[in-house]
Amino acid sequence: MKIATFNINNINKRLPNLLEWLHLSKPDVVCLQELKATDDAFPKNAIESFGYRAVWKGQKSWNGVAILSRVGEPVLTRTRLPGDAADTQARYIEAAVRGVLIASIYAPNGNPQPGPKFDYKLAWLERLRKHATALRKTGAPIVLAGDFNVAPTDIDIYPTKSWGDNALVQPESRAAFRRLLGRSWTDAIRLLHPEQRIYTFWDYKRLRWQRDAGLRLDHLLLSENLCAAIVKAGVDRDVRGREGASDHAPAWIELNLRR
Repeated sequence: MKIATFNINNINKRLPNLLEWLHLSKPDVVCLQELKATDDAFPKNAIESFGYRAVWKGQKSWNGVAILSRVGEPVLTRTRLPGDAADTQARYIEAAVRGVLIASIYAPNGNPQPGPKFDYKLAWLERLRKHATALRKTGAPIVLAGDFNVAPTDIDIYPTKSWGDNALVQPESRAAFRRLLGRSWTDAIRLLHPEQRIYTFWDYKRLRWQRDAGLRLDHLLLSENLCAAIVKAGVDRDVRGREGASDHAPAWIELNLRR
């Protein structure tokens, strides 16, 4: 099973980019973030015409998450992260696909920091940690995939000091990501590429794509019972270089579920 995560940064604006990538890469399951579309505006028919079924949680102008599958109907299990009844931002969706529980995650950016947006980011990541623990205790095989808006270590950002005040690289953000991982979750790309500089996001400003001035913000975290199944992991970098592209590229893993 090939599972990908892709911050599409406006699904209707970049629908041709998404459909071209689906045709070329043929992932079995796709977790999308930043739909920037209401539920009614989700391009269900176009996606189904490429052989994918979908569940989604939209939001006008901002946020929005979805899970696409071409290996069976995704069985929706949750459309919001528990722990704060007042939080209405569309940042989390969860579904079962062929016996694997998959979450599409769009964590808060947190800028500017310090301030209420950064506090929300840290609180949201702590809520995610608690929910991930509850999921893990079910014993199900689980993939937490998405834009976590954290570059976990210095190797996950191009050599620079210009991002020093950014919420994506703050010690508190990185500590929250480490707490989430704990000893029970595995960062799949780092497992297979422990020392390589791999990026999934290149800001539109200052020719950062052209200079390969990227960050690794998009992650696929595996429960312990899936670690032995991982075969490959990578990033479809070329997608970022196409006309009208998102500022993110898809990250993906391949699992051999027969192991």
